[in-house]
Amino acid sequence: MVNRAQISLKIRQGFILVFVLIVALPALFFSIGRAYYATLVDATEKTLEAHLYSLISEVDFVTMEMPNSILAPELNRLNSDTYALIYQQNALVWHSESAMNLTVTPDISQSKAGAAEFERVEYNQELYWQLSMTVILGNASHSQQAKFILLKKNSALVAQMAQFRNTLVNWMLVMGVMIAALMAFGFIWSARPLQRLDKEIKAVEAGESDKISGLYPVELNTIKADLNLLLDSQRRQKERYRASLSDLAHALKTPLAVLKSSPLAENADAQEQLDRINAMIEHQLKRAASGASDTWKKQTQVQPVVNSILNAMTKVYHDKQISFSTKCPQEAAFLGDKTDLMEILGNLIDNACKACSSQVDIEVKYNQNKGVRFIISDDGPGIPEQNRSTLLQRGTRLDTYESGHGVGMAIVSDLVSSYHGSIDIDYSQLGGAQFTIEFSYEQNQ
Repeated sequence: MVNRAQISLKIRQGFILVFVLIVALPALFFSIGRAYYATLVDATEKTLEAHLYSLISEVDFVTMEMPNSILAPELNRLNSDTYALIYQQNALVWHSESAMNLTVTPDISQSKAGAAEFERVEYNQELYWQLSMTVILGNASHSQQAKFILLKKNSALVAQMAQFRNTLVNWMLVMGVMIAALMAFGFIWSARPLQRLDKEIKAVEAGESDKISGLYPVELNTIKADLNLLLDSQRRQKERYRASLSDLAHALKTPLAVLKSSPLAENADAQEQLDRINAMIEHQLKRAASGASDTWKKQTQVQPVVNSILNAMTKVYHDKQISFSTKCPQEAAFLGDKTDLMEILGNLIDNACKACSSQVDIEVKYNQNKGVRFIISDDGPGIPEQNRSTLLQRGTRLDTYESGHGVGMAIVSDLVSSYHGSIDIDYSQLGGAQFTIEFSYEQNQ
């Protein structure tokens, strides 16, 4: 299961885009649609209200007659969607030209005089918007009540709404494309500084640069400063290590040389102990100077290192006429110091050459995202299973195992551990020992 913190920025941007296109835009579409429909209803009420007052102004109070042509063109047009009716004493006394073929009978119940009522009604299974008002016509000596009713078909509003929605859908599609394009452009633009920073970090890892010097947005300046501070601190620490190690090597060189040339060294046991002291000093110096402890690891191409070691082994073991088999991808790289890689592979291949009869195989398996694996096999006697766990332990005597194995293995074990790698010992298909060294890069991502 993928940790949420490891989700790609592209996937996160895609989630936002999908949310905008599938949730936000449809919600905006329905909101605008409802607002537009409410505006249509409000406009219908105001239009019917204007028609109502126009009719009141044109009616003859005495005869209840209307002129042949009234001001509202919608009421003069036959089969219009707007109708006007006047009732007096529950009887229809006038209707507009548009209501000539109207077959509905509106509700003519009396209401409070002067109060306009606007509502949606249903007549003959068809919806209408109705504005009604009861008015008192006449003067002080002669007055009578009349009910004015104006109707507007709801289907007219629905037709306008459908036309508006079609237009709105087209604009929403255009907006969706534009939003997707702008978000893609925004992501590329925003990710460009991160890509440049990643490129500079890789240049530092590869040893091509010693600091991050590019110009970055304000949000990345703190990271840039922290990384440069870390690089400077690591560089100063490494310089102090080198100076101290140089002093230590110089200080130990002379006393050890004196002891080895003294009569004490003529004793076999004393000579053996001096050799062990010398080997331990070299081991600890190499371990302390190891590039694996560096915060920033350089990328070392594997193939040139393997070729260099095999070239040296061919000359050293010329008399054995060893047949070397190598499988190494050209792009294979080791995230670490070249000296450390030569120390690890050099010891393992040298041991294999000492133990083999005539065949040594070296195979390198590489995956840029997962890591690198080294497999060194020989056709020698192999290492018994019960002795494998103690072979890598500190203080194991060199003559504990078969000839060729054990020399330098403590150094190899420490170096591999410092790079968080693993060592596996088994029998090879050639019949001898097989050492598998694996460095995983996934944990560093």
